[in-house]
Amino acid sequence: MTHGPILVINPNSSRRVTDGLAQALRPYALPGGPVFECLDIPESPATIASEDDVARCGLRLAELAQGRTDASAVVIACFSDPGLDLARDLLSIAVIGIQQAGILTAMARADRFGIIALSPASVARHMRRMRGMGVLDRLAGEEALPGVSAEDAGHSDAVYAQTLTAGQRLVAQGAGAIVLGCAGFAPRRAALEAALGVPVIDPVQAAAVIALGAVLA
Repeated sequence: MTHGPILVINPNSSRRVTDGLAQALRPYALPGGPVFECLDIPESPATIASEDDVARCGLRLAELAQGRTDASAVVIACFSDPGLDLARDLLSIAVIGIQQAGILTAMARADRFGIIALSPASVARHMRRMRGMGVLDRLAGEEALPGVSAEDAGHSDAVYAQTLTAGQRLVAQGAGAIVLGCAGFAPRRAALEAALGVPVIDPVQAAAVIALGAVLA
């Protein structure tokens, strides 16, 4: 049986972030299985930072996904899960948000988890989603970086040092697994896991695995 592509949609406009997603997902390409098609939205900002960004990008993402009738599943590659509920309402295929996927994967690996966010402004959005998921009692803590770009999250050495320090604080708070709170962190996952000694979850990889399961079931 031939399956259409799994769309991995980066709702921001950073091609470098999108390229990082494609690199992170290469190990999950199965012979004869669906391909992961990673794309971004050029008219969006380079980083999804505000509630306005989330709302506008969610509409663009849902419109893009609705127009791709060849797709077998959609992964929303932004930790705020913009457009998740709208896309699920419009589409009959699986739509996976990386925040939900990353958190559920972390809880499968450890009793308590932590999150590293790009900025303090992101934390309230994440908390609302986790409250809706009913998982706050499993949250050890969320540490926010001082407001960095999605691209720098995966490519700046200075931001990597800040991310490592945030991860160390979360481990000290009791986090047995850490979720990276932005798709842009993907190139740093393995190095952070080696340095911290606990599972570090790339939520895009976590969502891709769930999407594969939905398509191949």
